[in-house]
Amino acid sequence: MVVTWADRSVPLRLFQMVTKIVVVGMGYVGIPCAVLLADVDGFQVTGLQRRSKRSGYKIDVLNKGKSPFEGVEPELEEVISRVVSKGTFKATDDVEVLKDADVILIDVQTPTDAQNMPQYVSLREASANIGQRIKKGALVVVESTVAPGTTQNVVQKIIEKESGLKGGVEFDLAFSYERVMPGKLIEYLVNMPRVVGGITPRSTQRTVELYSKIVKDKIYITDTLSAELAKTIENAYRDVNIAFANEVSMICESMGVNVYDIIKVINARHDRHMHIPGAGVGGHCLPKDPWLLRYGLYEYGTWKIEPEFISLARRINNYMPVHMSNLVENALMAKGVQINEAIVTVLGAAYLEDSDDTRNTPAATLVASLQTKGVTVRLHDPYVQQWEFGPLEVEKDIYKAAKGADCLALVTKHSQYSKLDLDKIKKLMRTPTIVDGRNVFDTQSVIAKGFEYRAIGKRGIQHLASQD
Repeated sequence: MVVTWADRSVPLRLFQMVTKIVVVGMGYVGIPCAVLLADVDGFQVTGLQRRSKRSGYKIDVLNKGKSPFEGVEPELEEVISRVVSKGTFKATDDVEVLKDADVILIDVQTPTDAQNMPQYVSLREASANIGQRIKKGALVVVESTVAPGTTQNVVQKIIEKESGLKGGVEFDLAFSYERVMPGKLIEYLVNMPRVVGGITPRSTQRTVELYSKIVKDKIYITDTLSAELAKTIENAYRDVNIAFANEVSMICESMGVNVYDIIKVINARHDRHMHIPGAGVGGHCLPKDPWLLRYGLYEYGTWKIEPEFISLARRINNYMPVHMSNLVENALMAKGVQINEAIVTVLGAAYLEDSDDTRNTPAATLVASLQTKGVTVRLHDPYVQQWEFGPLEVEKDIYKAAKGADCLALVTKHSQYSKLDLDKIKKLMRTPTIVDGRNVFDTQSVIAKGFEYRAIGKRGIQHLASQD
């Protein structure tokens, strides 16, 4: 793997005066990337979104110059409004727009199933649609995270089969992954380094020129497989580090020590960066990308090894919402409340603070675990409109959600939760109990107000050892 970064002092000029771009998939990556490109002179961008009961509304919202996301997204709606007003961006469900595209970006979801195998239904469909309509000379860039080896062994082969064109000769193809997260979509697309791996030098050059229009940081160039590996390994690295913090947090709980004090002194050394624990890992990337890495190894590697460390990290992080459930049961036990008679209000349905993104949210596992124990579960979130994991309503009024509850179980670090009037909350609750999965509350302050308190990585009061 040879990685260099592109010298953009000399423009490559591989695009036309007016370049037509189609972005397939209007999600957390596709939308911000599409509208940033649409804000570039000479680019005409169309967002292609399958119209369904769940996602079809995005087309109408985007064409009104609005953002379909409920969470806090600095600059995004401003850019959407501007490019819609300029007429350089529109959204549609008409796949025929692919016929005129000079550049096509693939930004569809690539989830894994219950057996941790990649589900490429959307990726294969997008590739087939492109292959049936692609014109000679077009550039296709896969931005969706895929198992290493997928761009050339799946996407390229489908496009070639459907089109009769040869990749790297009659059309260009590259993989270039995103590094975005809800709440910082524009910032991360513009200011994060970019990695580009084309199937040929020309594919790489064209892709570098494309992203140089919107990326201010360095653009690193490598081969396609190395770029795919870089993305999945980067997220596996993050997942492993979080898993270590989560395991250590449970050790500290058992020993009666605050893990955040431990992290502080460890990270006081400049070359240490221990991650922070929490109620679980969510989002579209971390829960699946380690499995994509493993799949790529099994499918395309020269020999088969089991990435045990990476797999163990996934199991630890998946366990954390269950651990939260056990903390809830322990706290209620200390107050004399039977778990199967309890009302628990889960604070946060999204996986990330101040976002409406519920993909792989730890809240889903926590809710399921509590319900298995016979708990009556309520759900509060200031941004999420609908709970997709079962018949639960998402309450918007925090005080209404807390009324009569026996426990508040905080899963998501929404900024609203750090500003709660705990005195008012206590009066509303049937049993004043808090389980904190994100280190939002100060232990002594909460206990002083009369709450039974448990937290990931912290010890509340002396009852905790009874269940551990």
